[in-house]
Order: sequence, then structure tokens, then C-alpha cells
Amino acid sequence: MSRSSAAARRRPAVSAGPAMAGPVEVPVEVQVEAVRRFNRFYTHRIGLLEGSRLYDPFSLTETRVLYELAHRERVTASDLVRDLGLDAGYLSRMLRGFEKQGLVARRAAKEDARQSLLALTAAGRRAFAPQEEVSRRVLRPLLQRLPPAGRAQLTAALETVTRLLGETPQAEPAFTLRPHRPGDIGWMVQRHAEIYAEEYGWDSSFEALAAEVGAQFLRHFDPACERAWIAERPDGTRVGCVLLIRNSATVAKLRVLIVDPQARGLGVGTALVQACIDFAREKGYRRITLWTNSILLAARAIYVKAGFRLVKSEKHRSFGHDLTGETWELKL
Repeated sequence: MSRSSAAARRRPAVSAGPAMAGPVEVPVEVQVEAVRRFNRFYTHRIGLLEGSRLYDPFSLTETRVLYELAHRERVTASDLVRDLGLDAGYLSRMLRGFEKQGLVARRAAKEDARQSLLALTAAGRRAFAPQEEVSRRVLRPLLQRLPPAGRAQLTAALETVTRLLGETPQAEPAFTLRPHRPGDIGWMVQRHAEIYAEEYGWDSSFEALAAEVGAQFLRHFDPACERAWIAERPDGTRVGCVLLIRNSATVAKLRVLIVDPQARGLGVGTALVQACIDFAREKGYRRITLWTNSILLAARAIYVKAGFRLVKSEKHRSFGHDLTGETWELKL
């Protein structure tokens, strides 16, 4: 047997097919190994194998957290957990350490005192300043050795990597809004009672009020001019609700807006209020009115953002507390 014929027998057979057949699909396992190969090359190239010595006195993760605090105007611990994929407990311990060192400070958010905004202190910025130059110091010589065309090609390739790995094709929405179904109004009453008792210490008279509102809505519901919306996660969990009730031929009333704590920060409240506004305009209402209390800062922020204005304020004793009730209106 000739060498050429033996080589031919070792080569895989190629079936006859259309001349314009597409490229053979590479198995994902092969592509995984290619990415791992690049990771090993790149981490060595930029000095990450040197460990803590490169980012001394901070670890790589600590440096990334400090970077986020230095370059964001508003950031909470929840933001960092979500955006960096960190374990909440691990991040909490890290932040406590930074606070003890005087590097990080917390302050309550103006629109919601339950949220703590994080920021570097002056000492924190001084401590982090040297870290800003670490990556630049490592990367600058790598790029300078390339010709201009090579640098442009490299940065374009990196932008492609960022775009492709950052995409989430056909990602499920964080939540959807739907009309109410049997059981939803009972859930609304329950969650109102539980959340306001836990977070504000309101007594059972508030649960009674929520129950009265829910019962009246169900008893007199007119689908031609009224609506309830339930915010629901992809797994079917209810995380918010709101009612829009007819007050007169030209005025609608927004009632019992609530967002479950597990869904805060997803835009649920804003979406529920906007649904009310869109529906009211569609039905020809000229104004939406609502009543709330001044301590409900997150809800008030949503109303302000949607264009509502405060038209009346009065003190009252309700739900076991001295409160300031507020009437808000939106002209459509």
C-alpha cells in the first residue's frame, strides 16, 4: 500500500453534498477548551498569577468592589450582589471590614430610608487610588508593542466578546402584569397586612381597611372602566398589585399599590402605576387621584416620577400610629 493511499484511508470519509453546504458545527466541548486556553494565556499575560502581590493590599474581588464604589454615583449592596454575582454574605463581611477601616460609609437613601447607599470615604479614595493604575500599568506595554492596526483589531475583538457574552437571547422578563383572577384580591389583603405590620408596625385596622377596599372592588367591579393588575414572576409568584377604580365619570382612583420586598428594584411599582395611567387615558378619564401616607417614601417617589403632584396633606391617627395622610393627583 502506498503512503498516499494509507493516508487516504485514515482520513474520515466526506459525504457528497450540496456545493454550498455550511461549515461543520464545532462541538461545544472543543470551544469550551479554546476559551479555557485563552483564559490561561490571558491571566498569565496580565500578571494575575502573581496573586495578591499585584493588587496588594486588596484581593482582586475587593479591588473590583472598590472600583464600583469609586465609579458609581448611587450603589447599594443589593446592586453589587446582582451586578457582580457575589454571595450576599461574603459581600456583607467585606463591606463591614471596609467600614471598620474607614474606607466605606453608608447613608440612607432620601427616597427610601430603608435603603443604604454606599460610597468611598476620602480615606477610601486615597487607599484605592494606587489600584486605579495597576491595570493601566500592566496593559499599557502590552498594547504599545502592537502597531495601531493591531490595537484597533484587538479592541474590536474585545468589544465583540463583551457583546456576545453579555447578550441574554430570549431572556424571560423579570415579571409580567396580568388582570386579577380568583384569589388575587385575598392575596393583596394578606400581603398588605404582613408587609405593613413588619416594616411599619401598623395594627390590624390596616388589614381591615385593605379588606374593605378589596371587597368593594370585587362587589362593584366594572370591567368597562376599572381594572386590577397583578405583577407575577416567571414561576407564577405574585410580587405586586394595584387597583384602578372609578371615582366619577372623569376621575379614577389608584388604590392599594404594593410591591413584595423580594421584587423591589425590578421596576414593578413603576410598571403598575404606568398601567393605571395608560388604562385611565384609554377610558377617557381626565384625572387620577390617590391617597397615601408621607412615610411611604418608595411609593411617593414612583408617584412623583409618573407626574403626580401633592394637593393635600393632613395629620391623622390610624393603624396605631400618628401619620400624615397625603392626596396626590395626576391630570391626564
